[in-house]
This record gives sequence, C-alpha cells and structure tokens, in this order.
Amino acid sequence: MQKKLLENINSPKDLRALTLEDLPLLAKELRQFIINVVATKEGHLGASLGVIELTIALHYVFNTPEDLLIWDVGHQAYGHKILTGRKAIFETNRQLGGISGFPKRTESEYDTFGVGHSSTSISAALGMAIASKLKGENRHHIAVIGDASIASGMAFEGLNHAGVTNANLLVILNDNAIGIDPSVGALKQYLTNVKKGTNKRNNIIEALNFDYSGPINGHDINKIISELERLKSVEGPKLLHIITTKGKGLKQAEKDQVKYHAPGKFNAKTGDLLPKLDLKQAPKYQDVFGYTILELAKENKKIIGITPAMPTGSSLKYMMDAIPERAFDVGIAEQHAVTLAAGMATQGLIPFCNIYSTFLQRAYDQVIHDVALQKLPVIFCLDRAGLVGEDGATHHGVFDLAYLRCIPNLIIFAPRNEVELRHIMYTAQLGLKMPIAIRYPRGRGITLNWKQPFSKIDIGKGIQLKQGKKLAVLSIGSVAKNVTEAIVDLNVSHYDMRFLKPLDEALLHRVFKEYHTIITVEDSTIKGGLGSAILEFASEHNYQNTIKILGIPDDFIEHGNVNELQKLVGLDVDSLTFTLKQFL
Repeated sequence: MQKKLLENINSPKDLRALTLEDLPLLAKELRQFIINVVATKEGHLGASLGVIELTIALHYVFNTPEDLLIWDVGHQAYGHKILTGRKAIFETNRQLGGISGFPKRTESEYDTFGVGHSSTSISAALGMAIASKLKGENRHHIAVIGDASIASGMAFEGLNHAGVTNANLLVILNDNAIGIDPSVGALKQYLTNVKKGTNKRNNIIEALNFDYSGPINGHDINKIISELERLKSVEGPKLLHIITTKGKGLKQAEKDQVKYHAPGKFNAKTGDLLPKLDLKQAPKYQDVFGYTILELAKENKKIIGITPAMPTGSSLKYMMDAIPERAFDVGIAEQHAVTLAAGMATQGLIPFCNIYSTFLQRAYDQVIHDVALQKLPVIFCLDRAGLVGEDGATHHGVFDLAYLRCIPNLIIFAPRNEVELRHIMYTAQLGLKMPIAIRYPRGRGITLNWKQPFSKIDIGKGIQLKQGKKLAVLSIGSVAKNVTEAIVDLNVSHYDMRFLKPLDEALLHRVFKEYHTIITVEDSTIKGGLGSAILEFASEHNYQNTIKILGIPDDFIEHGNVNELQKLVGLDVDSLTFTLKQFL
C-alpha cells in the first residue's frame, strides 16, 4: 500500500525530513487535496495547481519562514498555505471567519506580505532584502511572480531598482502564458520566443543586471530543486524562469484555463463542473455592460472598449470578439489603461474604460491628472463595486465613492439596477463635457426584462421610489433593493440619488424641508461617500435635521459571502428594517 505523506506534514520542517524520492508523490497528494477541497468549497484552482512542484521545492530548499517568500498574486498560494500549518483548516478558505484566499500577514508567519493585487512582490521582496542587509542578517528573499503580473509597470520599477543593488533577491518567473485570461502584449511574445530558444540573445532580464537562468520545466521537481540549490550561492539579484501549466493535474483545468481559474463547484473525480440550477435568472451586471457596449458600439463607431487584463471578468470579451480593432486588453496595467483612454479621448474617440473598482485604486493619479484635470470625457465603468464576497478585503470595491468624490470635473453615477446601467451607458456616449464614473456590483441583478429601449438620463437628477410621511431614506446604487424590501411595511419615503456628483440639490432641499430625519444608505465606506456629501450639504445650508449614515464602517471588511457581509455591516434587509424602526 502506498504511503501517505501529506497527512504527516504540518510545517516545512516536516517537509524537509522527506527524501527527494518522496517529493513527486507528495506533489500528487497535495494536488488532489486542493482539488477535493475546492471542488466542494469553491475558490481559485488553476493557479495553485500549476505551482505545486515549485511550492514544495521552495519550502524544501529554503529555510522558511527565516527566508522570506512572497507569492504574487496570492491565487498561487494554496499549496503554500497547506504546507505551512493550515491544512486542517484549509476547508474554511474564503469563508466567513476562515482563512483568507490570499497570503495575509496576520494569518501566518509564513505569509510575509499581503498580496491580493498583482505585481507588488518584487518591490516588497527588494525592500525586505535591503532591510536584511542593513540589519546584518543573512537571509534569502524570494518573489514568485506570474508572466501576466511581471508585465505590469510596478514589477518593472522593482526590477529596475533591484538591478543596481547587490541585494540577495531571487525572482522566480512562473511562466504559464495566462493570468486569469491569456496574457497579452510584447513581453508575452518575448517570453514565448525565449521558450522556443529563438531569443536567448538580447535578454532583457540580463540587461537589467539580473543573473538569468532557465527556462526550466516547472513540473520537474528535481530540476527545480537543483537549480534553487545552485542559486542559493549566487550573489545579487537573480531571476529563474520556469515554465508551468496552469491547472496541472486536472485535465479540464488544463484544457479550459480561463473557466477553471475559479470554477465554482465541480466533480473532484472527473473535473466536470456541476450543473447550475436552470432557473430563469437576472443577468450579471458585467454581462449587461458587455452586451450593451457591443450594441452601442455597432451604432457609434467612435466607441472604444479598454480593460486591464479582465476581458472575461468584465465581459468586454463580447466586443473583443465582434469588433477586435476597437476593444483592447492592455494587460495588468491600470495606469496605462486610464491614460490610454485619455489619449484616445483627446482625438474625439469615446473610450469606455472598464476596471474593477478595487483596481482603479492603482491608477488614481491618472484619473486625477490625465483625465479629470483635462476634462477628458472618459467613461469609467467600475465593476465589482461594493462588497464582493469571498475575495475579501483586498477586493471589496468600497472606497470608490469616497476617493472619486473629491475629484473635480467628474460625474459619479451608481445604477440601482441593470436598466439604469444601460441608460447611463447610452447617455454617456451621446457626448459629455467631462469624465463619468459608473459603478455597479459583482454578480446578478434583479431585472429579467433588462434589455429595454435606451432612454437618456438627466445628469445630476435623483428620483423618488416611495412616498411616506415619517422619514426619508436616501440610497445610491444597487443597495436600493435591500432598502426597498426593508421599508415595505414602513411609512417612510425612499429616494434613489443615482448621482453622487453632481448631487441633486433641488431634491435635497425638498427632502430637508419635508422630513426631520434623513437616513443615507450606501454599500461603500461611510467616510467620504454619500452620507458625508449629505452632511456637507446640510452644513452648507444650515439645516439642523437628524442625519444617520449607514454603510461600510471605517474598517477593512473580511471575506465571506455577500449576504453574510451585509449582515455584518448592517446593510441586509433585516438590519435595515431594525435600524429604520429606531427612528420612527
């Protein structure tokens, strides 16, 4: 009977007690363990399956956690978590109160840096390496970065600096030609040529003063270990190029790498996705965006679609397939995406720049300096706004209303449903004199007959959804659904503000004169968002009304499903009803 290895490994120390001959069997067990758990609990799959041999080799060769290891981005780190003391609780991954889906410093000493957004590992590892030198410590510093992440500007900034230091830094380039969608750009082509052996000359990594080695087979555990052992004695910055297959060990995950990045529930034995209940469902907001921009672009030849590495996740893929010359995936390069859109806008094109809310944070200066300051009518479509669920604190889109509201020359709109999303997209492409940010949530909407004829929205106008006598609730965005359900039996008025900027001041004056108590509801941070805007309005006009702000507290919200998290912050239907009753 074959011996079981994984069940006896609770730390890298246990792993290092194994023989080299044991490691391929351990790799097989570790892969199966991840497959079994993710099949029922869901999560990211393909990225971790692709680096199993590398994960084992790194903890086998290096003295972690004394030697510092960073995974970029954290999708790859499931094997790492299991080998570093979290095997018994791995099935709580991404669940409320469970372990995070990404490396997290407060979770384990082996998680040396929090990585939910890509391309930060080289800068962080270099910072650690310089710190070790200054403190006289002899440690290794390893950054594992994917080929899609290394194309980001920040990764190159890190490489550029590291190349003029003598830091003990090892960058491992995990090259599988795919991020979430297939990698794009000239660097991808360059790496492809390196793999074919046609581009050994003019090595750009060596030109940056790195000791380059590879490419080697990332699934040959003996080869990886011998190369890592050799590199331990090489001084200064070095880069090891390994070739892996995303989803390795599960046939379907290797074949359909996009779908099996985070496949949902599937059959652990066969790999087949479990059939979803065939109920008539409202569409995903991302699909409403995707179908609507295609519909508009067919009529308006000036419309351009841009996304940084999220064509499937944003549903820009529909336009990329139908009108490829006018839809661009620019890779993990949010800053470039925004300024590219700005450049296009100067020439009379109408760019729709689709970026997840959490990732627009990475291009804040560009939004201010390159777009708003110049009043360029870029249309920002911010997907995954509000609480996004199991990806947790690194991915919640709860800061956008606050960080965008303070920027001059910017319109901010949050549709309460899919029809409103369609109408504002239609309105924006008719011609605006300044940029607009449209933010909408992850997941499904609420409207089956969403594909309604386009109609123009008045910029800066809110609407009344319910008339009541006791108090007024002002909401913005899709959280209006929860408010509507919460007030069914309450004698309160409900207004959908729609625009955070410009605010509908005429509506607000009416509300402040008619109601003593005003409650604002938003699925974004209460610091700086809708509630703050209403308080500022009241102060400016000397209103003395009672104002209560409901939203995301001044804290980083953990991971869990959206319903659980809404309950946690008091934005679910029952909590809203309870809170509103206190003011009646």
